[in-house]
Amino acid sequence: MMKNSLAQVFKRCEQENRAALVGYLTACDPDIETSEALMLALAQEVDILEIGMPFSDPMADGPVIQAASERALAAGSHMSDVFAIVRKVRLAHPEIGIVLMGYANVPYTMGFANFSEKAKNAGVDGVLLVDIPAEESAICAQVFKQYDLSQIMLLAPTSTQERIRLAAEVSDGFIYYVSLAGITGAEMGEVSHIKERLSLIRQYTKLPICVGFGVKTEQQAKSVASFADGVVIGSHFVSQITSNIGDKPAMLASLSESASVMSLSMARDT
Repeated sequence: MMKNSLAQVFKRCEQENRAALVGYLTACDPDIETSEALMLALAQEVDILEIGMPFSDPMADGPVIQAASERALAAGSHMSDVFAIVRKVRLAHPEIGIVLMGYANVPYTMGFANFSEKAKNAGVDGVLLVDIPAEESAICAQVFKQYDLSQIMLLAPTSTQERIRLAAEVSDGFIYYVSLAGITGAEMGEVSHIKERLSLIRQYTKLPICVGFGVKTEQQAKSVASFADGVVIGSHFVSQITSNIGDKPAMLASLSESASVMSLSMARDT
């Protein structure tokens, strides 16, 4: 099994005086073969690749990522295809972090031990299950730990101090702070409020904190990168697929260009 890469990723970014760029795409969207090429293209620009596990009821996601899951499932994708994509990316980019993101139904149905073994053997570093809060994390915590998979917790603007404390205790790898009380792809919350919340969370943990949900523009990314340890871009990258459906070269070119711009915006002013 491969050593977990997340700590090294954040350490490297800190040494380079920049935030980590975390890029999300749904696996097998718009089809398995094209998704592999898209993931490899995005992996060239990001520090951590967040791979969405297709699911029929992605309740935390907005229309853009919901449609991505629908396309992936319509293409006949299975978790074996997701793990195969992870293996290809890991072989090509051993230095990046890889996180599987999705809903508990997927690993629960597979069996957490079976899921974890396959994920780790493919090259996954961490797992973020959006519908398992810190209070319920024990359902899979020991299994993930056994396979050296970081269990990443979500926190939101509405999280109480008790929820923050608990999430800080059980989270590993990094904490994902949701910038808004809503679904992916909505408008990002006020930067000043996000910064204030991160200061509060840092009273409870030394883990890196990444900010996602609603980060769509270069300026938004740059603003968040100035104080967060990482910036998560999801719907914006998925929309490069949506805008170029049926044209694979344009899809790849648009995604690569967009990711390159966002990567440059991670640098902090000296």
